[in-house]
Amino acid sequence: MNTDIKLGLCNPPEPIYLYVKNGEVSGESFLWYHYKNDQDKTIPVQQRGLTGYLSELRLTTKEYKGKDNMKLDIVVAADEIYIIRTGIETNFAKTFLLPASLIQDFSKPLIIAATAGEENTVFCRLYDAATKVRIRAEWNPNADWGAIIHGIQSLLGGARTQPPSTVDPQDLRVRRIRTLLDYPLDLVKEWLQFQDAISPSQLHINKVDELVKTMCFAWAADKTEHPNHAESSYQKQVVDAVAKGVDELAAINEWMQQLQGTKSEAA
Repeated sequence: MNTDIKLGLCNPPEPIYLYVKNGEVSGESFLWYHYKNDQDKTIPVQQRGLTGYLSELRLTTKEYKGKDNMKLDIVVAADEIYIIRTGIETNFAKTFLLPASLIQDFSKPLIIAATAGEENTVFCRLYDAATKVRIRAEWNPNADWGAIIHGIQSLLGGARTQPPSTVDPQDLRVRRIRTLLDYPLDLVKEWLQFQDAISPSQLHINKVDELVKTMCFAWAADKTEHPNHAESSYQKQVVDAVAKGVDELAAINEWMQQLQGTKSEAA
């Protein structure tokens, strides 16, 4: 009999979600909070730091006001399992990813801390839990966030952004790319209707590739004066890169940044 397991009444082993926000409840300021769904209640978390082991990094798509929003889930193993959920484009996410990308060994505990900025902004500070020394990284607003996330996931034991097996990989693929490109959901549904389908999972993979290409070229339409440049660079930076094993989302993100950079230089 395992004596390490406490028997008797207990709470279900559900993760504790922490949401990042610079706010105030009943006169108490906070930088992140726990939300109780059953009570529809926001509970401020007074502690500004969380100590534990980074166990997983996930990209999660949540629908809000009819649009898909990409969230970064930072999974931390401590006295409980905590999931810090924040928008992928937030300053908190970016200031977490930059120093985390410098870590090569995630077998040691970290302190993930929230710190207030101006105008309700929240930044992240990362510390070595043993030495209390802050892990510093140079600010880079143009960093390849997709590549950074993939690199951290690889060190943690492989990319763990797949959902339960009930969600088809092709459906998830299109959803993530559509969210990255901010491509209208209605246009995807219209495209699928022309293929006599209601979801990408009903199509051959070549057709899904065509849908992805259609979304990407629609995004690039006003990003370059030469359409041929967008097509040739897409073939090289996305299609060829994915064939060599590069994460597709990271490759598309890099291609987007390259096209935006080209337009800025032309201007």
